[in-house]
Amino acid sequence: MTAYSAPLADMRFVLKHVVGLQSLAKLPGIEPLEEDLLDQILEEAGKFSSNVLAPLNHSGDIEGTRIENGVVRPAKGFGAAYTQWAEAGWNSVPFAPEHGGQGLPWTLATALWEMWDAANMSFTLCPLLTQAAIDALQRHGSAEQKQTYLEKLVSGELTEPQSGTDLGTIRTRSVREGDHYRLKGQKIFISWGDHDMTDNIVHLVLARSPDGPPGTRGLSLFIVPKFLINPDGSLGQRNDVRPVSLEHKIGIHASPTCVMAFGEDDGAIAYLVGEENRGIEYMFVMMNNARLGVGLQGLAIAERAYQQAVGFAKERVQGRPVQGGDNGAAIINHPDVRRMLLSMKSQIEAMRGLCYEVAADLDRANRLEDDAERAAAQSMLDLMIPVVKAWCTDTGLAITSTNIQVHGGMGFMEETGAGQYYRDARITTIYEGTNGVQAMDLLGRKVVRDGGETARRFLNDVRATVSKLDTQVPAQASLAKHLGAGLTALEAAISWLVETFPADPASASAGAAALLGMMGLVSGGWMLARGALEASRQLADGSGDAAFLEGKLTTAHYFAETHLSQAPALLDPIIGGGALVMALDEAQF
Repeated sequence: MTAYSAPLADMRFVLKHVVGLQSLAKLPGIEPLEEDLLDQILEEAGKFSSNVLAPLNHSGDIEGTRIENGVVRPAKGFGAAYTQWAEAGWNSVPFAPEHGGQGLPWTLATALWEMWDAANMSFTLCPLLTQAAIDALQRHGSAEQKQTYLEKLVSGELTEPQSGTDLGTIRTRSVREGDHYRLKGQKIFISWGDHDMTDNIVHLVLARSPDGPPGTRGLSLFIVPKFLINPDGSLGQRNDVRPVSLEHKIGIHASPTCVMAFGEDDGAIAYLVGEENRGIEYMFVMMNNARLGVGLQGLAIAERAYQQAVGFAKERVQGRPVQGGDNGAAIINHPDVRRMLLSMKSQIEAMRGLCYEVAADLDRANRLEDDAERAAAQSMLDLMIPVVKAWCTDTGLAITSTNIQVHGGMGFMEETGAGQYYRDARITTIYEGTNGVQAMDLLGRKVVRDGGETARRFLNDVRATVSKLDTQVPAQASLAKHLGAGLTALEAAISWLVETFPADPASASAGAAALLGMMGLVSGGWMLARGALEASRQLADGSGDAAFLEGKLTTAHYFAETHLSQAPALLDPIIGGGALVMALDEAQF
């Protein structure tokens, strides 16, 4: 089992030189962030990931979780690790100081979460949705709710779980009772719906309002604590909410996925968040954060798999290299193995840039003072959230599969651990909205709804970078060529989809996944182009590590030639494939 080592040099490069963390740290409401402090935070997070979380990843996969006396018991070591994690303040990094947070950028928090996810994804699923719940309560909770719950959510004393996609079919219902409500219903697929790692758990639950309209318009958002809170802040009686069973999954075995019963007896006591019938609106605040977090999981588990593949390729001795040499060479000397490793590496670097850039959009959307600038940042964030969620998880899953291939037959054996990364990664393309849902969200809500305006603004941002590329530098020339071709194809796709969708939504929708894939490739190429410009600048003035910077250029060049070059080929499936997707009758399948 390969140990995890956080790729701190790569993280620093993207944070400092690609997404501009220091400029984000100057936004209103963000605490000053000196470079020494940044380095210290990253290094300490790396140590915690490697020394505390990573060693529990394999053992947690084997042991799993169980229900005992109506309480979910996590795998051995998880409770102690969570206590250390919360006490170290890691949960509080991006939140406001008035609620116990550290007031640092979401972009920095995103880099930290990459480490947690790579070290132990099952563990980080517990606090992941808590982050989104904090944001929702900050925006829409009452003063009393903030006072009761926010500080403990920020500190990690409370956690908040989450569930699935088909919101319009929710049957959990609510009944008013004085200053609160009673909820009755059952919910499935609740990640970390119960555990004993904290004294209390707060569920944010969508349920039907007593007099609400049908469908999603009749849903309200409620706080349902596992234990009721007394007026003095102490824990009161157990609420009527319990885990009924745990799902048996192909991966993330150490993350309990619960079937939760609300109100099997008298009804679970619940407190309305904001106004009735606005639950979906409030939940979308949580969805953006959560979907960014899941896209980051795709990056993180790909990094973990890549590190394992590199370690194995350097140690595994087999065959004679085609370029000459003796038998008994490590397989990293074989061109096809090098191809797989460089493909993994280049896609990971593209994903890292995209995840951090979208987190920077989140910071700008939350912090910019000018209304127009803040709205522009929010629209860009909304556009890119489905891309980062779906493209990064599709790519991460493919990279974990490549890791198995690098291992050959040993990769198919559970004792190597390669299979666990693949099994764990498989869920990332499904939860928080399947990647097909993300593609439809990108097409319908983000591209078509505003006539492609925000998407074209994205294209212009990429063109601005392309205009700076130096065609005398091979890596930059390749990026300019293939980004240019990708932009041309993407603009054609957007124009066709905006024109076609109103009259023929089915044919347009059949191309949504290809549109998202094209957006992912162009976005990843854009981030690597920005990194290539910086690497070339540092090489020219001798201000950085030459080997590291040359590696950045080679990696970006490879991505351009091998992955980005595929973007224009997705135009035909978008324009020509839609009608064919709908051509067969149901009986012909």
